[in-house]
Amino acid sequence: MATVTYDHATHFYPGSDTPAVDRLSLDIGAGEFLVLVGPSGSGKSTALRMLAGLEDVDEGAIRIGEREVTDLEPRKRDIAMVFQSYALYPHMTVAQNMSFALEVAKVPKDERRQRVAEVARILDLEPFLDRKPKALSGGQRQRVAMGRAIVRKPHVFLMDEPLSNLDAKLRVSTRSQIAALQKNLGVTTVYVTHDQVEAMTMGDRVAVLRDGLLQQVGTPLDLYQRLANAFVAGFIGSPSMNIREFRVVDGHARVGDTDVPLSPDVLADLAREGADSVLLGFRPESVDLVGPGQGIPVVVRLVEELGADAYLHGSIAGAARTDDAQGHDIVTRVDPARPPGIGEIVYLRVRAGQEHAFSPTTEERLGSRPASPSDHDVDDARGDAARANRPGAGGAADA
Repeated sequence: MATVTYDHATHFYPGSDTPAVDRLSLDIGAGEFLVLVGPSGSGKSTALRMLAGLEDVDEGAIRIGEREVTDLEPRKRDIAMVFQSYALYPHMTVAQNMSFALEVAKVPKDERRQRVAEVARILDLEPFLDRKPKALSGGQRQRVAMGRAIVRKPHVFLMDEPLSNLDAKLRVSTRSQIAALQKNLGVTTVYVTHDQVEAMTMGDRVAVLRDGLLQQVGTPLDLYQRLANAFVAGFIGSPSMNIREFRVVDGHARVGDTDVPLSPDVLADLAREGADSVLLGFRPESVDLVGPGQGIPVVVRLVEELGADAYLHGSIAGAARTDDAQGHDIVTRVDPARPPGIGEIVYLRVRAGQEHAFSPTTEERLGSRPASPSDHDVDDARGDAARANRPGAGGAADA
């Protein structure tokens, strides 16, 4: 096991004045499973490739353990990388694919055979050792790719969207297998994905990137409850958080015909900015249906019935729409056994303490700051975040 440190690491692609990764500073503990997540173009894969030595570090430094690897060749970094595209040798059997890197490293034949057999047992690949990749399913190829990384016993695993080629059902089962395997092996792992549900269910901690900049890093529960800014709030969660801008009147956010009280800390932050509006957010699962006049009136536009869950899509009655497409459209979770009808007006109340306020100018969180990433139990965080993120929802190469 080894720690990994990004120290203001920056990378520019040729011809671009804007860094793909901008002054990334991040400490990853020995044996930790850290997930880099963000939308396309956020710099997450570039950050991983910088750690692997496949992209240059133009500024700053990267360390694995106590050793600076900023300018080291990939093969000297003692890492193993799992790519999206498997990268298996088609003319080799499963056993040969898994042992190839050991053969190159001149590991004795008996030891190679022993390591491959041990990893094949862990990954349930023993029946397939004599097959070639074309005779395997996508999930089996993915396990072979993982096996090729594991047999090397590296200090760090790097995984770049290894599940993206699998179907939805297989992704769900395989991600739990990878998380359990990583815990058993105890190898420091940096995992890249664009799927925030995958990130929240697998990672000890999750780092969110946007346009090359680190937005927030913390346990899954931190990112679900203690959001650093409106971007993280909107990115983490499925369906995403409802975030809209409302006028502030007499210490309240005016939401349609309803006033939502704002805390003294939020009001103080808004006063320092000289703002007369606030970005107010609440999650679809943080709302209760109440009687007329007791909450925010919402006109039902659509109800998605998903079996165990149902989601109401609606517009706040009496609110001026800020654009033709969405305006004050919101999404909330409702009782699937008694969904409201389209065109009906329902009344919603956000549960006390479950609203989030952000600056309308900087989009940073107002009031209390996000908690330290180490303040909460990781296992509880993963479970709570996974339940909240229920969706209506690679291979190894040796570096």
